[in-house]
Amino acid sequence: MNPMLAIAVRAARAAGNVITRNMDRIDRLTIETKAKNDFVSQVDREAEDKIIAELRQYYPDHAILAEESGHSQHNSDYQWIIDPLDGTTNFLHGFPQFSVSIGLLHNNKLDVAVVFDPVKNEMFTAARGEGAQLNDRKIRVTPQKGLEGALIGTGFPFRHPQHLDAYLQSFRAIHTQAAGIRRAGSAALDLAYVAAGRMDGFWELGLNSWDMAAGALLVREAGGIITDFDGEGNYLDTGNVIAAAPKVYQPMFETAIKPFLKANMR
Repeated sequence: MNPMLAIAVRAARAAGNVITRNMDRIDRLTIETKAKNDFVSQVDREAEDKIIAELRQYYPDHAILAEESGHSQHNSDYQWIIDPLDGTTNFLHGFPQFSVSIGLLHNNKLDVAVVFDPVKNEMFTAARGEGAQLNDRKIRVTPQKGLEGALIGTGFPFRHPQHLDAYLQSFRAIHTQAAGIRRAGSAALDLAYVAAGRMDGFWELGLNSWDMAAGALLVREAGGIITDFDGEGNYLDTGNVIAAAPKVYQPMFETAIKPFLKANMR
């Protein structure tokens, strides 16, 4: 295994241990509200501390962008992008769909990815040019052709309610063609599921880079397509993402993204 990927896996497992140890004491946790419908618990912070400590042990000069603690100030060609608990709201409600997400940028290119589901003990991993795996077994995106019969994931724009009406147009357009739409609450896992062929596509707007850095590389290394809403590769900056199997991407883009763009009068 790629040595940096191996360290990321160790860090993800350490964070996962923090999360699972606290699953039966949610009612005793300290919880803060960062913004409307956006929460952080002591588990998020403890899990993030574990990840950073593990990475710093081996790569003390690497830069870090973490959801709870922000930027480190290291001047480095490497930057770790960390979400210690993607799906905090799910976790706080005992809804078992959340994950640890760790991505690594090298010279602004995604190089290493880990998405870990501590409940199911599923470790999704990828290294640039080396493919994607689930628990060390190779994964590929689905061979699905088009939207008919497809299962599509999404996320509601709760941080950007001004886009809700336009988003609902996209939702309605997909709903009339696909077999089903799922909103599970962890974008990192949603993207990992696209990579593993469990879903045929996924779209969401208003994400942060730590929500999708690792998942984006998983999708690409599993043979999928991932772009922003302009069809470009700037999703980490724009926060808007569409990912799908190759033969699902274009009809999904035409159906979901173009109505959204039109409704927002770009």
